[in-house]
Amino acid sequence: MLALTLASTGVSLFVPYLYRGLVDNALIGRDTVELVRIVSLFLALTAATYVLNVVSGLQYTHVSADILFDMRLGLFRHLQSLSPRFYARMPLGQIVSRINADIGELQRVAAELTLGWIGSLIYLAGSVAILLYIDRWLFLLSLVLLPPSLWALVRYRRRLEGSIAAMRDHSAGVGSLLIESMQGMKLIVAHNAQEREASRFRERNDAFISALMTMRRLTYLAGGLPGLLLTVGSAGVILVGGWRVIDGHLTVGALIAFVAYQVRLIGPIQGLMGLYASIASARVSLRRVNEILETPIEVREQPGAVAVEHVRGDVRFESVAFSFDRGPVLAGLDLVVPAGESVAIVGRSGEGKSTIADLLVRHLDPESGRITLDGRDIRSMRLADLRRHVVVVDQQPFMFNTTLGENIRFARPDATVDQVSEASMRAGLGPFIARSTLGLDTEVGEGGRALSAGERQRVAIARALLASPSVLVLDEATGSLDPATEAEVASGYEELMRGRTTIVITHRPELARRTGRIVTLERGAIVDITTQNHVGGGAGSVNSATVKAAV
Repeated sequence: MLALTLASTGVSLFVPYLYRGLVDNALIGRDTVELVRIVSLFLALTAATYVLNVVSGLQYTHVSADILFDMRLGLFRHLQSLSPRFYARMPLGQIVSRINADIGELQRVAAELTLGWIGSLIYLAGSVAILLYIDRWLFLLSLVLLPPSLWALVRYRRRLEGSIAAMRDHSAGVGSLLIESMQGMKLIVAHNAQEREASRFRERNDAFISALMTMRRLTYLAGGLPGLLLTVGSAGVILVGGWRVIDGHLTVGALIAFVAYQVRLIGPIQGLMGLYASIASARVSLRRVNEILETPIEVREQPGAVAVEHVRGDVRFESVAFSFDRGPVLAGLDLVVPAGESVAIVGRSGEGKSTIADLLVRHLDPESGRITLDGRDIRSMRLADLRRHVVVVDQQPFMFNTTLGENIRFARPDATVDQVSEASMRAGLGPFIARSTLGLDTEVGEGGRALSAGERQRVAIARALLASPSVLVLDEATGSLDPATEAEVASGYEELMRGRTTIVITHRPELARRTGRIVTLERGAIVDITTQNHVGGGAGSVNSATVKAAV
């Protein structure tokens, strides 16, 4: 790109100088041979400039697209490493705005800074040298209004940065409201709140438009006013230059060449000034992107992390403590789940049940204590191995907007069609597949909206069956189901639990009764352990021996 920019600038720099020879030698001198030579040279240089511009333009687009992708990929990878705490604080619309608008602005300015300013600077330097050669007095006159132009640019720069930041925040606010409203549309319609939400949308949009208009006014003052002053300077050059031609101190061709160079100089000068304003915009975008990039990664894979191929499934929590901003969640939790055993963890909301699931797959790390898998601290394991051997099924399993089969296969991309089909049948999806004409190729819709809550849970069961983990965590897996559907899905979970270590986090008795022990949490500690007569499957746990264990 640099080589192409230099070549294109060099060719275009020579073109205006041809006007001097065209007027003075060919036209006024009545030299036909010179006329043909200059016109031929003009056509050749114009064609060369066109070819160079096309080639460099295509290359510029390709390079800029690569820069844009690399920046977005870097931010996306960082987002993949952040804990659930970050996503609880940062609205989705703000994140999307930073990935799209702010990264796009950074890419644009980065490309202009690394490529555009070089051509403008070279053209500017070459033109200045030629202008001095043609007439130094006209050149000095053309510089008179340059300081006021620079003053106007600097004056409005700081105000422009603040207005750009406000505009970006209001734009992200509009996006956040739209995303939130789309997600809660059923609730909005059910409570006749359409007009209220439309009014909220109008208020957010009005604030955005106000910020946008302020930013635009400052942009015109920061960019347009300097350009206007430079244009006034050009008018002065034509006036004084005309007097010098009349007085015989300057040829007509020299004046035309001088004006041609000066007119072409306005573009590079405004471009360089525009870069100054663009840097102000990029600084705002950079600050917004850095809010994400500078968010510390709470969970990192240790250097020299151990690769673990096989896991029995022995899980131990040893004096595990963890807290959120609102206060302690787990307070010295001690819990042993031998390999192959199923344990239910019950308790009121906010007692740390779901935090146990996040800690076990290292979405979060304990503040003190440790969690071991087969006697090995999970922080010493490779994250990919840990998350292959430990699988969590959430209360609202996520569904991609693709086919039923692809949603199941997400747990194991290399799975065959027969393996996906077998997992779906074991999960109880057989009746649904039989009713559908497309079977596993049925589209589930955005968020799985084409499926019922029970069917989405069965997809999660099939996904987990395909993954075949050594340790299974069911985190409120039936919390959103009605009792009848829960009873149907519970049999699928029983199939999933068989033969593997299972931790069932629930406040519903249906799944808890199918485990070997029920552990009750209160204020982040175990206050009761109920050992049931059966181990693993079965729904008959009416007789149970209760072991009071205040830890």
